[in-house]
Amino acid sequence: MDDSLTYTIIIPVKPAGAVRALERLRKSVDYPAERFEVLVAEGRQPSRQRNLAAAEAKGEVLYFLDDDSLTGPGFLRSAARHFADPAVAVVGGPSLTPETDTLFQRAVGIALASPLGGGGARNRYRRVSPARATSERELILCNLAFRKEIFLALGGLDERLYPNEENELLDRIAKGGLGLRHDPDLAVERSQRPTLRAFFRQFFGYGRGRGEQTRIAGVRSVVDFLPSLFFAYLLMLPLLPWWPALLPLGVYGLAVIVSALAGVSGKRLLPAIPWLMILYPALHLCYGFGFARGLAAPRFVRNSGGGAGISIRLVKSLGAPWTDHSQEAR
Repeated sequence: MDDSLTYTIIIPVKPAGAVRALERLRKSVDYPAERFEVLVAEGRQPSRQRNLAAAEAKGEVLYFLDDDSLTGPGFLRSAARHFADPAVAVVGGPSLTPETDTLFQRAVGIALASPLGGGGARNRYRRVSPARATSERELILCNLAFRKEIFLALGGLDERLYPNEENELLDRIAKGGLGLRHDPDLAVERSQRPTLRAFFRQFFGYGRGRGEQTRIAGVRSVVDFLPSLFFAYLLMLPLLPWWPALLPLGVYGLAVIVSALAGVSGKRLLPAIPWLMILYPALHLCYGFGFARGLAAPRFVRNSGGGAGISIRLVKSLGAPWTDHSQEAR
């Protein structure tokens, strides 16, 4: 197998934050050590952190992980197989919920991997074969690799956006006629948010990011508006004729019940059903409210995009083996 491709693995983290991904990389990567480097970008502006690290990268491919992305041993080799095709610009894989997560977290994972919860993006959260050409809907920045020359030529991530910065860039790449690939063999494991409050904030943020992306790049799909329309429908429900108005809500409730039962089928997770009955509507309402907020009052209007307080730390260089750095996983 050709191991000549060089990588720069980039991991953004908050100042003094723990980087669980590093220990897994050190223990499990089976790619030649001299063919990849690892950069940790510390700061509080993730899009800017990634861009600054990309500008310093020496590898041919930028592989972005989150600080808690736990990789499998063969992920760099799997990505290299796709990059052997010069038409492929981006390769990524899913983010899976560990079986060691709590019942609540595993319920979140079930919801995200379902048609009702994850929708067209559900393959970000489940392993589905085969490897295939894809769109931004199936790719996620916690486990995503770009050809460096293309990433830099397009100006990298739009720093006005967080989240959804990768989705906007992936759309630009696809419109340029370059290929995006999804490979289930590139799966990483990442724990879901530990509390319902954190889940609310997460999906409000996701919705707001999609709304802000829509303000920048235009409408991509009418499906993006459905959670906001559902949110508006519930607000108007007291003003609508009683019986006809309740019919859509009854259909939605039935869909939630069916999805919850289907989600736990074969998983021995019947106690997760009550959580799923809460998570599905919570996901849609938080995302819908966030999307409307992002459209109406995007934060990027007030984002200066400066790089103050960001530092790039070289954890492992190209052409060198791993060494015992006591601060690597701090």
